[in-house]
Amino acid sequence: MQHDGDEQRINRLMARWATLACGLAVVVIMLGAWTRLVHAGLGCPDWPGCYGFLTVPGDEARIAIANARFPESPVDVAKGWPEMIHRYAAGTLGLLVFGLALTAVRHRRKGVPVRLPLFIAGFVVLQAAFGMWTVTLKLWPQVVALHLLGGFTTLTLLVLLTLRLRKRARGESLPAGPSMLSGFRPWLYGGLLLVVLQIALGAWTAANYAAVACTDLPTCQGQWWPEDMDFRHGFDITQHVGPNYLGGQLKADGRVAIHVTHRVGALVVLGYLGTLLLMLWRRRADNGLERPIQLVALALAAQVALGLANVLLHIPLPVAVAHNAMGAGLLLSVVYLVWRHHQLLAPRPLANTDRTPIQREVTA
Repeated sequence: MQHDGDEQRINRLMARWATLACGLAVVVIMLGAWTRLVHAGLGCPDWPGCYGFLTVPGDEARIAIANARFPESPVDVAKGWPEMIHRYAAGTLGLLVFGLALTAVRHRRKGVPVRLPLFIAGFVVLQAAFGMWTVTLKLWPQVVALHLLGGFTTLTLLVLLTLRLRKRARGESLPAGPSMLSGFRPWLYGGLLLVVLQIALGAWTAANYAAVACTDLPTCQGQWWPEDMDFRHGFDITQHVGPNYLGGQLKADGRVAIHVTHRVGALVVLGYLGTLLLMLWRRRADNGLERPIQLVALALAAQVALGLANVLLHIPLPVAVAHNAMGAGLLLSVVYLVWRHHQLLAPRPLANTDRTPIQREVTA
């Protein structure tokens, strides 16, 4: 019994820290969007510092040194600080993740999940590398898009860790769901895949500065299907390394193709998830998914509204940042729906009091 109490206490403590890490990950995503939208992605031409300093050079002496070090990138304090604030937040998140991983390893014999925290820590190292390459490769779209997707992936993994830790801390299982729910599993995973693909399209849109390619609704440049779209140019992933991609290097026809594709993707996601949620809602009395369904519906409606506002209001900074954050919200709500569905259909584990120490170690 004492072992079970320690197990729940440690899982509860780690769940709190994981929740904090999730909140900070959302802040990092929003700061990344803010940095990109104010064109401060190269506010500091080096990494991880700024012109060789730990902070943005502000006094005349340090600015002179910085300009001598990087004559091709004069100091712009207004753009340096957004970039450094983003790095400080990302660095703090990294420390939190490493702390979770170390705690998991230390208490691995007390029922704490170990593999997922270690995987997240390794992924954060990779994400930091993409952050470095974003700067050193001068906002090369391929790296920028992968870096954006990496941020969403990090947040998703942290949320899954939080859900797992909370479940273990409570020491309870969900009641078994009706067998009819099993038929929804492939459709739920299909919805998750569509959301991920739409986020990837959004990342490619942002990396190539294509959000302003169409400024009217529901048409684009007055046409339902613009004639001058160039999909081959817009989705060319072989853009060579070298140029400064701040502001984008694609021509208008390529950016229009990206923007229109993102719009079409939004319609597909809206239609698919809307239909799936309606089907699940009709069975809400006996499927135990009412709350997750409501969360997905709310996030989907908010994300569509923010997307429309972005176009109609010509990408105002607060709306654009909120659109990025709500993209994460939609992804997480769908992940939670899938996770909840999986828990309802999962085989019920033995109670803690009925498990031997060997069984506890295996399930950990």
